[in-house]
Amino acid sequence: MCGIAGLIVRKSGFGITDLPDVARAMTSSLRHRGPDGGGVWDDQEAGVALGHRRLAILDLTEAGRQPMTSRNDRFVVVYNGEIYNYLSIRKELEARGHFFESDCDTEVLLASIVEWGMEAVSKFIGMFAFALWDADKKKLHLVRDRLGIKPLFYGWNSSDGAFLFGSELKAFHAYPGFRNDINLDTLGMFFRHNYIPAPYTIYKDVFKVLPGQVITISPKNLDSRQTESFHYWSATQAWSEGAKNRLSISEEEAVILVEEALLEAVKVRLISHVPLGAFLSGGVDSSMVTALMQATSNKPVKTFTIGFGDADYDEAPYAKAIATHLGTDHTELYVEPKHALELVTELPNIWDEPFADSSQIPTYLISKLTRTHVTVALSGDGGDELFWGYQRYQRTLKVWRLLEPIPHRMKKLGQLLLGSVPDVILDLLWPVIRPIASRYHAEGPLRRISTRICELLGAKEFSNFYGIANSHILPYGNLCPGHDMIAPAFYRLENLPEDKHEMMSLLDIITYLPDDILTKVDRASMAVALEARVPILDHRVAELSFKLPAWAKCKDGVGKWVLRQVLYKYVPQHLVERPKMGFAVPLGKWLRGPLKQWANYLLNPDRLRREGLLEPDVVNTLWQQHLSGKYNHQYTLWNILMFQAWLEKWGA
Repeated sequence: MCGIAGLIVRKSGFGITDLPDVARAMTSSLRHRGPDGGGVWDDQEAGVALGHRRLAILDLTEAGRQPMTSRNDRFVVVYNGEIYNYLSIRKELEARGHFFESDCDTEVLLASIVEWGMEAVSKFIGMFAFALWDADKKKLHLVRDRLGIKPLFYGWNSSDGAFLFGSELKAFHAYPGFRNDINLDTLGMFFRHNYIPAPYTIYKDVFKVLPGQVITISPKNLDSRQTESFHYWSATQAWSEGAKNRLSISEEEAVILVEEALLEAVKVRLISHVPLGAFLSGGVDSSMVTALMQATSNKPVKTFTIGFGDADYDEAPYAKAIATHLGTDHTELYVEPKHALELVTELPNIWDEPFADSSQIPTYLISKLTRTHVTVALSGDGGDELFWGYQRYQRTLKVWRLLEPIPHRMKKLGQLLLGSVPDVILDLLWPVIRPIASRYHAEGPLRRISTRICELLGAKEFSNFYGIANSHILPYGNLCPGHDMIAPAFYRLENLPEDKHEMMSLLDIITYLPDDILTKVDRASMAVALEARVPILDHRVAELSFKLPAWAKCKDGVGKWVLRQVLYKYVPQHLVERPKMGFAVPLGKWLRGPLKQWANYLLNPDRLRREGLLEPDVVNTLWQQHLSGKYNHQYTLWNILMFQAWLEKWGA
């Protein structure tokens, strides 16, 4: 893994030495992603500079150094990621007359583009984000992997119109005079989802390259801000192709197909010139990846987990039992509140765009633990999205089936009546409604639940219904002056599956997976220079999942059926069959305890009034109710706190 950054500027705006200096400063801000070296390349005439920070995984010699130029001098690349099938592509290229001086995938990437053009990207199996300068056509290509495992930002500086790109937004801040305005509409989306959905960012005029996308810009189009783009792969198109070619197979055949695909995905991700290990939470996905990894190894795999000493959150004992059964070399870290307290002030450094999935804390801590032993770790992310593992799928369908038969006019009337009920009446009704609400995992206060019901009553399409049902809701009014928005993907009316399970899965693959889960893992692991590899998100596994019949993914109301059958070949069923906990932390308790002083500082009403971005009365009501113990507003408050911490670090 690495960090990349660069820029295109008007030639008149920089002196002869400024361009590489600025690229070097931008890249230096990403040193944590690549502590093993760095370099810059520039073309003064075109006004282009590329920078790179290296985490050496393949070919640890100087032959793998970047920026790297193609043998014909046409292309220059800065590249973050791994192409796992680079050796087979290299053999194909050698048969076509290419020869190589290094043992790294970067040189193969360049030779592939020399041979096949940008279409070569479709041949790559891996995770990557790279910037490629075409000296002949005077164009810069920005490319992101199919599922969005690796990040890539781009945009224009508001003061001088310079085009900037980087692995993280902190590279933009290293550009002299960067000060783009906060986009209040995307801030509204952040408070809904914990994250800002691609292609948007917290800033106006700055965007994320979408998964499977190529963005192209030429210096001559700098002022017009005109770009070209195309998708060489999309989850929607891959799902559509899979649906047309649905497999008619037996249960046994399904298990064999998935096991073979996963075993291949794990094997190719063991290619490394540095030590490897695996995250092990004790859940189905991480246990399966670890089991397959151990099955291919002739020595104990190094595994890592963390625990909290709290029965409601702690999966460490389960992980240890699985590690013992598989015979791995297992390491544990038990997290105390002091660890969170030490970390919270660093969170806006690590996630330099507002991000509020609270499992960012344990993800960072396990990454830090793992990095003391290995440089690469395999992770189990992706199983829930591809194989329908989330419990919320069943809950959402229950509510949809309850509300769908109601005529739309009656729903609108219900919205009007429910929205006009005073809070004092709702409080009186709460003891009666609470048993019903608990069946749908709905939490008080009742105003929050009634507001959510009102929103759901207004959703005509299931995709929008799903987006609302799985977003935050504020019971006391709008939090910020921008629009309160659900991510646009949930309003899509075309090219979505008719089957509700498939639709929820696909929407998660498009939104929640790259913008929350993979963002969390990338920033947490790269903050400590650890490369995290995700074999379940091999695009071949994804494409296979789209072809599988529904029963292979959800059977008798239990998700990930086929993954479980694969796992049971290696691990006894009783070790993994238990209610899903997720990678959660006892956040509500911490906010009333060791994190209270920090939260008080960031949520001070006078401070909020001075900043002028959040509504102080809304925030204060949430905070005081949480402190009283009457209601648990932990997740909404964490969103607010993460924005406030980000604003203090990056908003000045």
